[in-house]
Amino acid sequence: MGREIDEVKYEVAIATRILAATGLATGVTAGLGHVSMRVPNQPDKFVVKGRGYEIDSLGEMQYYDMIVCDLEGYKIDGPARSTQCSEVKIHACILRERPDVMSVVHVHPRNVVLMTVLEETLVPMCQEGADLVRTPLPLYPHTKTVWSEEEGMELVRTLGDAKAVLMQGHGATMTGRSPSDAVISMLQLEEQARMNRWAVAAKGSDHKRISDAYLDEATNRPRQDEYPHFKELMRRIGGNPPRNGVWNSYRKQVSADMVKP
Repeated sequence: MGREIDEVKYEVAIATRILAATGLATGVTAGLGHVSMRVPNQPDKFVVKGRGYEIDSLGEMQYYDMIVCDLEGYKIDGPARSTQCSEVKIHACILRERPDVMSVVHVHPRNVVLMTVLEETLVPMCQEGADLVRTPLPLYPHTKTVWSEEEGMELVRTLGDAKAVLMQGHGATMTGRSPSDAVISMLQLEEQARMNRWAVAAKGSDHKRISDAYLDEATNRPRQDEYPHFKELMRRIGGNPPRNGVWNSYRKQVSADMVKP
């Protein structure tokens, strides 16, 4: 279908493998979860992992395994004997109704699932992902998989303009500006859920959290390149250095045996 589509397929396959490499889709969930990416020059299409492969494990996906869909969730292109992912309507409905979203991730993180069943509200317990849970995340009050247009739209309405939505006893769905943004944000959400689980075990539901005052203190401050010991150096190198090194490390880990388009 063209070079751009193949490049998007490769990026989605990389992100899909990273879900496995980071523990978001392993063991009993090794075949569960999917990343989608809107095709930049064809925003009415997106790429996502499908189902029906002979070996269906997120850690083994290749670019040619990926499925191209339209915003109604219909398959346009992909391996002949594969289908869209079962919950393609999660991706189709969000990408159709939220033009600001470029990527969607859905997985079943164990700590997130546990906390939704316990009906414990996730609150900031560490720096990583604190903004995600500073206000309570919306909760989709169903454990069933999202198969129909009606279910997909109910999820979209629950999500609203939030970045993520929890799914009771099921998992979570995260939106992002890119697959890396969505996947890293999902990792941070699971870390917050893990820290919340430990806090509940140690102190009960009324455990302490990082206060809004401390969160404001951490965010409402000058840019790093305005501090004297960074200012001149960062001016010479053209501003703050990129902070995508962790994602690039994951890419390196998962891409050794990947076929490039």
